Amino acid sequence: QGEYIEIEFESGNPIAVNGEKLSPAKIIETLNAIGGAYAIGRVDLVENRLVGMKSHGVYETPGGTILLYAHRELESLVLDRETMHFKEMVAVKYAEVTYNGLWFTPLREAIDAFVNSTQGPVTGFVRLKLYKGNIITAGRKSSFSLYREDFATFGEENVYDQSHAEGFIRLFGLSMKVRAMNGLPVSGLDMPKPDYSKFKRD
Repeated sequence: QGEYIEIEFESGNPIAVNGEKLSPAKIIETLNAIGGAYAIGRVDLVENRLVGMKSHGVYETPGGTILLYAHRELESLVLDRETMHFKEMVAVKYAEVTYNGLWFTPLREAIDAFVNSTQGPVTGFVRLKLYKGNIITAGRKSSFSLYREDFATFGEENVYDQSHAEGFIRLFGLSMKVRAMNGLPVSGLDMPKPDYSKFKRD
């Protein structure tokens, strides 16, 4: 049957589980107990160490996995597309910096400054279902939500003029049109071999 949980966030920080306000440490402890019962957050992987060698690691962090999932779900609701995409790229670098022991560095502080500047609207609730190692989104809610059902319905003419899409499509596909007009393949692997004969010296 699984189990439903609700996590509340304020400015990106988790502050409550199932309506109960808890300290950060207690939130992790609570989610570890709940998530562990459903095999959440267990990974077996081969890692690349800083010095280049590979190592085999088995980790289990139910609480961290649940929080990361819930946090991303709320961000998907309140952050604009470009900020969301850039933050996902930065997250990879942040993990690398932390893993490689570069915590006390200007780069880590700079990434923190960027991330902190994005977290104000990450305020609201995320409802999840935990079941057999899976985390399933059951709902998300925020007063800072950028989602509007009326704008997301493409069939409604009163939201925006559907004919405007034609001009956008033509401009968006312009580079592909030029490539086709020049007779160039899509993949660089299929590029014709250059004729170097014209560059030969006498």
